[in-house]
Amino acid sequence: MFRMHRRATSAIVLSSVACALLVACATQQGDGGSSSVPSYEGGGEDDVFPVTLEHAFGEVTIEESPERVVALGATDADVILALGVVPVANSGYTFYEDGLGPWARDLVGDEERVRIESEAGPSFEQLAALEPDLIVAVSAGLGDDDYERLAQIAPTLARPAGTADYQVSRAEATDFIAAAMGRPEQGRQLSEEVDALLARTIEEHPEFTGRTGTVVLPSDDGYYAFLPGDARGQFLESLGFELPEAVAELDDGESFFVDISAEQVDRLDGDLLISLSDDPEHDITEDGELITRLDVARNNAIINATMDQRGAISYNTVLSIPYAIEELVPQMAAALE
Repeated sequence: MFRMHRRATSAIVLSSVACALLVACATQQGDGGSSSVPSYEGGGEDDVFPVTLEHAFGEVTIEESPERVVALGATDADVILALGVVPVANSGYTFYEDGLGPWARDLVGDEERVRIESEAGPSFEQLAALEPDLIVAVSAGLGDDDYERLAQIAPTLARPAGTADYQVSRAEATDFIAAAMGRPEQGRQLSEEVDALLARTIEEHPEFTGRTGTVVLPSDDGYYAFLPGDARGQFLESLGFELPEAVAELDDGESFFVDISAEQVDRLDGDLLISLSDDPEHDITEDGELITRLDVARNNAIINATMDQRGAISYNTVLSIPYAIEELVPQMAAALE
């Protein structure tokens, strides 16, 4: 997927980032008392440039270590921050005013940033004025014309070839961005530590494995149920849960969610239901009598996620997943008791 042109053979040098920066990501203690969050070490990029990477629109070459990085993709800033670099601008999901979740904000420090209102159809004039030396648009919905205009501003890293918009896996996005930043070993370390955290969580909660669960977002006439191809569905799957068969059978492979009408709400029944909402006060059990009749409701196994919990599983990054585990797993375990 990528190749590095080395001027000399040199290992990537790792240096520590202050532990205080980890406060935003909730810390858990695993066996032996070791921290379960990634260790966010800064990485050197000695002699790894130029770097050439193939992506969905061709290839991009980054000639030297980027200093003014624009995080155009909705979740790309998390990876860039985890690598020890503060982007000069970032987008993000609309439920965060600054585009960043609580797991990432302390990594920004006092650095000034520009908020990009949308990664879909951004202001190219705004981006050009930032004078970036790298635009990261891995978690973005770009067309050919968009990419061509961005590439005229600065080297632009789009999603990897063979992936769909907004469906690049957490590990692949991390590795891809880390390669562009000249820090591939650090990217692999971040992914490995999150994978280890997930594995420990499964080991500590064997009751999750094989149980059924769904993450939903209320719509005007029902619910969007997220599939394992989506970050929110991936969160449950990564902890051993399976999608209820009544939901899975609606998956036609064309989308990352399925529509569940109010009359079909019984399809959502299972061992666990996590409800997301734009309204932090929303309680899905007040949507109607059909919900309250479900076994998952009678068993008190419905979680009305907070906005930050919703954000953590929606961003699905090496920074947000430790936060999601800290915030949601105790509630999930209690719901299954």
